[in-house]
Amino acid sequence: MSAERLFVIGTTHHRAPLEVREKLSLTPENAAALQTEFAGMSDLKEFAVLATCNRVEFYGLAANLEAAARMSDAFCTRQKFDPIEFNKIRISLRGREAIQHLLEVAAGIDSQIIGENEIFGQVKDAYAAAQARGSTGPVLNRIFQKGFQAAKHVRTHTGITEGQVSVANVAVELALSIFGSLKDTRILLLGTGEIGEKTAKAFQSRGAAALTVASRRLERAMELAGRLGASAMPFEQCEARLSEFDVVVCATSAPGHVITRTGAKAAMHKRPVRPLFFIDQALPRDVDAAVSEIDNVFLYNLDDLAKIADENRATRAAEVVKCRTIIAEKAHNLWMQVAAQVDAVGVVEAAPTLQRKEHA
Repeated sequence: MSAERLFVIGTTHHRAPLEVREKLSLTPENAAALQTEFAGMSDLKEFAVLATCNRVEFYGLAANLEAAARMSDAFCTRQKFDPIEFNKIRISLRGREAIQHLLEVAAGIDSQIIGENEIFGQVKDAYAAAQARGSTGPVLNRIFQKGFQAAKHVRTHTGITEGQVSVANVAVELALSIFGSLKDTRILLLGTGEIGEKTAKAFQSRGAAALTVASRRLERAMELAGRLGASAMPFEQCEARLSEFDVVVCATSAPGHVITRTGAKAAMHKRPVRPLFFIDQALPRDVDAAVSEIDNVFLYNLDDLAKIADENRATRAAEVVKCRTIIAEKAHNLWMQVAAQVDAVGVVEAAPTLQRKEHA
């Protein structure tokens, strides 16, 4: 019974293409409302939510087998997504397998780009947020904390990150193939998040000197521009000034398109000879897919970039096998440590942790 009580459910890039992940991506408002709903489930004793561009996952400890199904139904209702369709693409793991999945995610082995670094920070942030809400207890606390140790061990003692091709580096290589040199290439960064910033730095490291940052909050754009030695621009001017740039890195948290086909086509009327390259790192996507139909316009989204980066996976195939072997052993050992906790503590003592936070 203990194995059934500890679970992870959700969906990832392995089963859900980009257009489906868009529909399932959680806005901050929906995420907050969903977590409040989870907190009200009396038989759900502990939980944590991990939501990134490539996955939405719910880790939980429950008093019975029905809690996971209710979480899944609540999520589908919140996202207005057909539960039957969700069941076709969801993952549902229990006990040791759930622990092993978390360790593989944190180590970057389950990522679109094997060995990527960003996911480790995203898992840590998700755990910190769950702790702050008071929705974790002795079981998930131990699993996440030991999981971070295991992920660090794998990264340190294997070559999983060697020769890594990141989304940012793939984008730069594509730009080089289009423009030949980045010395005179003008870059526009939409958004001030970590992924966009890393891509901007990757362009600068390869010779791009003209960089402009835009954000809905001008002060944040100015702050990032200051760190990058770039200039800042009001977000509302972006489409009108699109023709001034050669590469547009889109990494906002907007709920819909910020670059339309009409805007891109108008920009190309002003620069019919020189290409325009869009790198869409956002989810939901920032750039209308129809933009790719315009002559001399290049558009690559997250899945496109990941497919190119995936070509590098073969060079680290042996390291992936080594990582999975190490993680499987660590997951088994960790499960042996917490299995009794799940039965004896998880369903009895974890509840007050959540209740104290709710009544604080």
